[in-house]
Amino acid sequence: MQYGRLFRTVAHLRPVQVWRQVAMRLHKTPFRPEACPDGAGGRRGLVLPAAFIEKPVSMDGDTFTFLNLAQRFDDWNDTRLGMLWAYNLNYMDYLLQPGVSAFDGRMWIDRFLRDLPARTVGLDPYPTALRLINWAKFHSLHYSGKDAPPAWRDAFYAQYRHLRRRLERHLLGNHLLEDAFGLYVAALHLGQPDRERLEAARLLLGQLKEQTLADGAHYEQSPMYHCILLDRLLDCLNFALAASAPEAEELCGYAVRMLGHLDSIAWSDGTLPLFGDAAVGIAPTPDEIRAYAQRLGLSWQAVPMADSGYRKLADGALELVADVGNVAARYQPGHTHSDPLTFELRVGGQPLVVDTGISTYEKNARRQYERSYAAHNTAQAGAADEPFEVWGGFRVGRTARVRILADRPAHVEAQRRGKVKATRAFDLADGTLKITDTLSAPTATARFHLAPGVEATVADDGSVRTPLATFRFEGEDVEVGLTPCEVSTEYNNLRPALCVEVRFSRRLTTTVSSNSNGKESTLRKDSCADNGIR
Repeated sequence: MQYGRLFRTVAHLRPVQVWRQVAMRLHKTPFRPEACPDGAGGRRGLVLPAAFIEKPVSMDGDTFTFLNLAQRFDDWNDTRLGMLWAYNLNYMDYLLQPGVSAFDGRMWIDRFLRDLPARTVGLDPYPTALRLINWAKFHSLHYSGKDAPPAWRDAFYAQYRHLRRRLERHLLGNHLLEDAFGLYVAALHLGQPDRERLEAARLLLGQLKEQTLADGAHYEQSPMYHCILLDRLLDCLNFALAASAPEAEELCGYAVRMLGHLDSIAWSDGTLPLFGDAAVGIAPTPDEIRAYAQRLGLSWQAVPMADSGYRKLADGALELVADVGNVAARYQPGHTHSDPLTFELRVGGQPLVVDTGISTYEKNARRQYERSYAAHNTAQAGAADEPFEVWGGFRVGRTARVRILADRPAHVEAQRRGKVKATRAFDLADGTLKITDTLSAPTATARFHLAPGVEATVADDGSVRTPLATFRFEGEDVEVGLTPCEVSTEYNNLRPALCVEVRFSRRLTTTVSSNSNGKESTLRKDSCADNGIR
């Protein structure tokens, strides 16, 4: 065991996380079946003022497809395809996919209830919270005018009580926020006494205050999780309005701020950059979220990006989003990558330079690579130059600090410290992007991962030409090459691509100029939408 790395990791944690980790290992809270009190609600679903977002199709008969992996139902605790796949099975999102009738949903809920205490995976707090929300939404959809089966009411109440006893304070972050979403929706659905509703509301509003940055971004700095949590927040607002709960106004305020950040970070075509742990097909799209917010009567405007650490530069055909921030959630960096000063670039609306993405949450070599500095569009002085000490799938030890040196609409410059000091400046004007890298090390390698399907060649003058744009490099001892790599915009779906690798000494200037036919150029058939880049 590397005790130094472990110490550097634990040093970021809050005391409550440490003692709750110990307490959880010493005592496992059992699930206790409980009958719902006669005075509580939950017999009928609330009449929601707005239609919620339907879930993607994942169920076909008794075959389930999550994370691009399909398998016939065998057992609720089936982890053969990984714990995240098993969690998805127990979320029961598929109750809300298009075409699922009240009869179909009732069959799967009854199947889940047949042996509820033995559902060890499904009774973890995170899937319990999400399942409570999905059941409450299913009830509102199919049982707003009639009584649901009594066994459902008792099971819903028992899971609600179980979640209250197992809040994920050992993790905090998005897990505790999801717990709060689940408790709040469940309390409204059950018509719990004001004391319990207020308890859930205080937890929820307290976590929203802590986890929402000033520019509206979620503090774990993943655009995908931002959308997931914003969708859940809109669900809470939907239920609060249906129940005339006094928290609705505060929830609305947080939703408006998060919608403002969503408008700022999204590409011009409405899709998202894939920074941190982010993938296509997991969260609702920005367009779906905006439409939901409008159905709830919300109005908002874009919030300039600041605390999130992201910056967007756009000029002509070029559109760039850069990461020049620090780790905001230092005590919960599970979805953080070692990626300061990375960026994504689009030309004429088409992806050119992309993040390599994530393909798995399993703790393996691929997961370690996808979180590493080498997997991002950065300049690195050898393998030892790793700004963030990522390990163990979701752990971070040492972190290098990032300082923004200049912050203007067409010019952003930032510096990361650590074993190697690196400065990167982005300048975008007149349809040309200039990136200037300066490192304290004698030699370094800059990497630019091209989108799947983008063909590239190295010309005699050392420039790299693609159908969308041309890269030119200036510096000392510059050597340019193309290496094969793999990019994943979706889970378990790796696609071949090319990486431009540029070796240089201390300073490198990279100029990217869009080609005149950039908007009309044709990529290989396996590019863009076929690769999940939409």
